[in-house]
Amino acid sequence: MRKLFPDYLIITLKGLAMGAADVVPGVSGGTIAFISGIYQELIDSINNVNLSVLKTLKKEGLKAAWQQVNGSFLLALLTGIGISILTFSKVITHLLETQPILVWSFFFGLIIASIALIWKETSNWKMVDILALIIGIALSYYITIARPVSSPDSYWYLFLSGFIAIIAMILPGISGAFILLLMGSYETVIGTINQFRDGLVNFNTEVLGQAILKLGVFAIGAIIGLKSFSKVLHWMFDKHKNTTLALLIGFMVGSLNKVWPWKQVLETRINSHGEVVPYIDKSILPQNFDGQPQIITAIILAIIGFIVIFGMDKLAAKLGKN
Repeated sequence: MRKLFPDYLIITLKGLAMGAADVVPGVSGGTIAFISGIYQELIDSINNVNLSVLKTLKKEGLKAAWQQVNGSFLLALLTGIGISILTFSKVITHLLETQPILVWSFFFGLIIASIALIWKETSNWKMVDILALIIGIALSYYITIARPVSSPDSYWYLFLSGFIAIIAMILPGISGAFILLLMGSYETVIGTINQFRDGLVNFNTEVLGQAILKLGVFAIGAIIGLKSFSKVLHWMFDKHKNTTLALLIGFMVGSLNKVWPWKQVLETRINSHGEVVPYIDKSILPQNFDGQPQIITAIILAIIGFIVIFGMDKLAAKLGKN
């Protein structure tokens, strides 16, 4: 168990990165958790949150219960995620609107490096592992080309969206934000987060109350989905680690189509602000891009993204030795 403040500060910073990734359709917070070396601990910690904690609390006290769920780790991580989502939701949305090629190039480099690192963790490839890799690629790629749907802005649908999206968010390579986009809930959730922040800043209790109610319903769905699926992931890593890693690599490879920087817009839609935004697009070669492809800058940012991941890996390894 970690005991030093700098360790928890680093975990909070990793949470900031996870939160930033989770608000971007096409990028997975689970990917950030995996490449930063906390994925296994995150799944194990979530899995430890069960009814036995209440027994520990009753018999041994709060400190023992807190240690059982790895509470300091979860608190530091969730603090970073929460701060990031509230702070960066508008920033990242703005960057995706103004500099989409450069942002997606950076993320493309991140994922390529992540694939390389996770591939190093696998060994003795068997036929079942290769099959898992192919299934992961096919499923993830299909998600990137699936047609988004519109849905009623209802509480039951928010609950369902939270349940499904959180499962995607903790899987490297599958973007929970993109799942929300496919379900038609992304704009509602992001808008509610912005509404919550504005309500806090302006001390508007009516706006704040509406936002809390919607986010609460979404959060309940997310908690139930997270708790349910964490058991599956814990079992997969414990019993079939190599196959699970192969599946996760497949998810990442398939997701590269979504983060490919150069797109051709096939259909547009009108968002809640009355703005025309892309709805359906497809990946194209840079030379076929309708506009300035920014190839050199895009390559540089992809390389930076690649280096960032390997730098984080080296830092994690160094901290692990100390």
